[in-house]
Amino acid sequence: MSGFWAVFWLAVVLKIPIGLLLYIVWWAAKDPPEAWAGDEGDGGSRRDGHHPRIRPPQPPRRGPHADPAPQAPARVRVAGRALAPDDPQRPR
Repeated sequence: MSGFWAVFWLAVVLKIPIGLLLYIVWWAAKDPPEAWAGDEGDGGSRRDGHHPRIRPPQPPRRGPHADPAPQAPARVRVAGRALAPDDPQRPR
């Protein structure tokens, strides 16, 4: 009788959500599609208006007809401690 509840759980209880899912799918499939009240029969090819497409911003033009690209910033070096030739932390 010790394995009965495990078999009962797998064979009966876990089948209830599967049965409910199958019922919902059956119910949705048998329901006929509703006709729209404002159906004009144009096939969905007509648009509500003509709007111009929004173009993304263009990068600035470079070359002989425009300003040159800005210079790169100057490099900054941080002063650190100098390593002696016999220093154990010196990389080889």
